[in-house]
Formats: sequence, C-alpha cells, structure tokens
Amino acid sequence: MASLKVQSSTKRKRMISHSLTYLYLLILSVIILFPLMVTVSSAFKVGNVTAFTLDLKSQFSLENFRRLFHETLYVRWYLNTLWVAVWTMLIQVLVVTLTGYAYSRYNFVGRKKSLIFFLIIQMVPTTASLTAFFVMAWLFHALNEYWFLIMIYVGGGIPMNAWLMKGYFDTVPFDLDESARLDGAGHLRIFGQIILPLVRPMIAVQALWAFMGPFGDFMLAKFLLRDQKAYTVAVGLQTFISDSKKPEVTLFAAGAILIAVPISILFFLLQKNFVSGLTSGGTKG
Repeated sequence: MASLKVQSSTKRKRMISHSLTYLYLLILSVIILFPLMVTVSSAFKVGNVTAFTLDLKSQFSLENFRRLFHETLYVRWYLNTLWVAVWTMLIQVLVVTLTGYAYSRYNFVGRKKSLIFFLIIQMVPTTASLTAFFVMAWLFHALNEYWFLIMIYVGGGIPMNAWLMKGYFDTVPFDLDESARLDGAGHLRIFGQIILPLVRPMIAVQALWAFMGPFGDFMLAKFLLRDQKAYTVAVGLQTFISDSKKPEVTLFAAGAILIAVPISILFFLLQKNFVSGLTSGGTKG
C-alpha cells in the first residue's frame, strides 16, 4: 500500500514537472515566434503601413522586395555587412583560438592577471566607449573605414571568447601533447594536427558569433560610418523608419528577413558542431 502511494506521488510530481516544462516552452515559443510572424506579415503586405501588425488576411506580394533591391541602397549595405562580417569572423576566430591555446597550454608571466583583466574589460559596455572610438577614428582618419570597425569588433570579442576557448582547450587531455612531443612533434604540429581538430565545435561557435555581430550591431556602426553608401545593413534599415512622418515599415521588414539568410546558411553548415561547443566551453577555468 505504501509502495503504491509512493508511485502515485512520483507520477503526480512527474506530470506536474512535465506540464510546467511544456507550458514554459509554449510561452517561450510564442515570445520568439510572434515578432517573427509580425515581421514576415509586414514584409509581404501590399503597400505601406505605419506600424508593425500581424495581418494574415492581407494580400501576398513581393513588391516590397522589388523596391528594396531597385529603389534603395540595400544591396550595397548588404554587401558591406558581408564584407565586415566575413573578415571579423576570420580574424576573431584566428586570434581567439591562438589566445585560448596559449592560455591553456603555456605558463607565462602575467597569465592569471591578464585573464582577470579580460574579465574586467568585459564588464565595460560598448556604449561607454563610443565617444572614445569616434575620437580614435577621427584621429586615424578611419571614419567610413571598415578596417577600423572590424578591429573594434575583433577586440571586443577577444576577452570573453578567449576565456571560453581556453576552457574548451582545457577539456582536451594534456597527455596528447606529451605523447606527441615524445614522438618528436613540435608546437605547431601539435596545435595544428592534434589539438585543433578536437576543438572544432568551439571554433564553429566562435565563427557564428563573430559573423552575426556586424549584422545586428547598430550603435557602433552608426557612430563610425557617416557616408550613407558605407552603411551596414542595420544602420541602413534604420533609415527606413527614422522618418516619423512616413516610415517605410514594409521595406524595413523585408530587409530584416533577408538578414537571416547568410546567418542561416552558416548555421546549417556548422550545426553538427554546436551542441558540444556551447555546452563544453565553460567546464574548466
């Protein structure tokens, strides 16, 4: 009798736990999907609207995308952003990977203090440095220059990502390094042929994060890119809704949807590596 009561109580608790979990997932799905549905609905509407609304009964049209490509600078903004995103991804992944490996595998003067310094830097929000970045760009004649914007993106991504990369390198057994050294392998061979293939999951995660950054950043790009032809897509899209008297909401929505295309492609190319990369980076410090 006591055993039946225990089983009944366990089943009841399990049902409550599952119900709360499904309720949480349902609420989370609504929060995520509703803005997406509103954006898609606005992008395919005929004509223009003054606000984002979810109207599934409106007529379907590709006119907004035609106007986006032929009547605006959207294609140029898109190519500008792709250029910045690709170079940011390549440089940041290279720097962060080498930095994480060095902190994981080598002991050097200032190692612990510099790691703490990385954390302190990460606590300072980017918005607090906007004025300093603008002054630096003005002094170096780097306004409207993508190399300066890329360097800031890379520099801002190093502190926390180096910590995560170090943590992932720490999960790779040090015995592999020692065995390779006994076989006569040098530092570069150990890194390139033995360790690097084992940390591909975290490299994939770092690549996606770095690539996504320029597509979503508005404040920094707005401060440093003054010429309308040099805008990134986030800054360019803001011009569609900056005029309160005549906001181009449908054009904004159409352009926002297309931002997801290169990010989605990169995600699907790297998705096999993401689960272990996201869950294992912080296991060791």
